[in-house]
Amino acid sequence: MTRTLYLLRHAKSAWGDVGLADIDRPLANRGWEGAKAAGAYLAHTGALPDRILCSVARRARETLAGLLPHLDRELDVALTRRIYNADPDGLLTLVRGQPDSAGLLLIGHNPAVEDLAFALVGGGDPAALGRMRHKYPTAGLATIAFAAGSWSEISAGQGNLTDFWTPGRNE
Repeated sequence: MTRTLYLLRHAKSAWGDVGLADIDRPLANRGWEGAKAAGAYLAHTGALPDRILCSVARRARETLAGLLPHLDRELDVALTRRIYNADPDGLLTLVRGQPDSAGLLLIGHNPAVEDLAFALVGGGDPAALGRMRHKYPTAGLATIAFAAGSWSEISAGQGNLTDFWTPGRNE
């Protein structure tokens, strides 16, 4: 069976209020546009996850809010503190512990999201690989397919990068 992991770096956050704790930083206007564009991209391509794991940080939750109007289906959504300040190994452990669904979207933070994507991908679409290696910007979305019977079976180098989307990329 194929399992698809979507790794979304939260959209662009605002840095205007220096008094806010990091976890409380909201999205910038550009971030809201990026989140909505990511949702529209997922809907347009039919790349719809069954389950979404989202960091509890405000900017990640607001990224999720921008996506949801475009995902016209029932979804299992979980907000978790385990994503905030996680390292790639912690994110991989979280993914491996998920119920078996065909598609899983994780909304998190760099550098962990980017590092996890690079660790999991063993091959894939050359153009997508080039874009991901060039830059993993805010609202960047890696689509990684695994030939695995369960999320618990995925490991480093086994993923196939099928796409890497960024805001402003028209496809």
